[in-house]
Amino acid sequence: MSQQAKPVWLITGCSTGLGRALAELVIARGWCAVMTARETADIAAMAERLPDRVLALSLDVRNSAQIEAVVAATIAKFGRIDVLVNNAGYGYQSTVEEGEETEIRAQFDTNVFGLFAVTRAVLPAMRSQRCGNIINITSVAGLIGFPGSGYYAASKHAVEGWSDALRAEVQPLGIGVTCVEPGPFRTDWAGRSLRQTANRIADYADTAGKRLAGTKQTSGAQAGDPAKAAEAMVVIACGADAPRHLVLGTWGFDAVVEKLNQRIQEITAQRSLSLSADFDSGA
Repeated sequence: MSQQAKPVWLITGCSTGLGRALAELVIARGWCAVMTARETADIAAMAERLPDRVLALSLDVRNSAQIEAVVAATIAKFGRIDVLVNNAGYGYQSTVEEGEETEIRAQFDTNVFGLFAVTRAVLPAMRSQRCGNIINITSVAGLIGFPGSGYYAASKHAVEGWSDALRAEVQPLGIGVTCVEPGPFRTDWAGRSLRQTANRIADYADTAGKRLAGTKQTSGAQAGDPAKAAEAMVVIACGADAPRHLVLGTWGFDAVVEKLNQRIQEITAQRSLSLSADFDSGA
């Protein structure tokens, strides 16, 4: 991140949850914050208290005109963007077979294409500065596909792969790219930011169906602390070399490490077969 006395953070999805906790921490640090949400009533009070360094702007990341307006307003007021946090998004749970086309496409419009569009709009400013950090809030589901969350996982996996390419392109220009992968955190995500298509096919009742039923029942008892997640994101944004991944929470960390170890074992077990697909030497 730029070593500015008051770095400028642009954070999407600030009405609740991790985005809200992060915005509150940035403001408490004395830095400049541009908070966005689809409904600014949820965030206006913070901006009204500190109008010299806080903006609260309406943003639906599916709306290209709003994206351009938010970036323009940020540059007009503060002259730069040091950290972009792509937090806006929501969950959709369904078995793969029972997924509804309209819900699937709406999920991708927000979680994937909206995030892409916001980032593209911010990159010219960061390239000009030759510094900045981009933090994409994905999920443990961006690294592991769980039953009942296939389409949500697909949206987060898409952002993970795209972030690999983005990092390779912009790191030589002084711009860091990190995917933050939270596990379960004590937010109202399940109540406010989750859509579900009920499982009605009996064959999935003990796998995806059970998970769909349990998601909202466990909301409010998660181990993850949003305020501590915000502190961790500030640490990576302030560091000299932003990491590619930051998994948040004990449950998520353990699950991801186990999954990646399994994946390495599975791939290496097929080494001979994998290498056999090349042309014979000298061919």
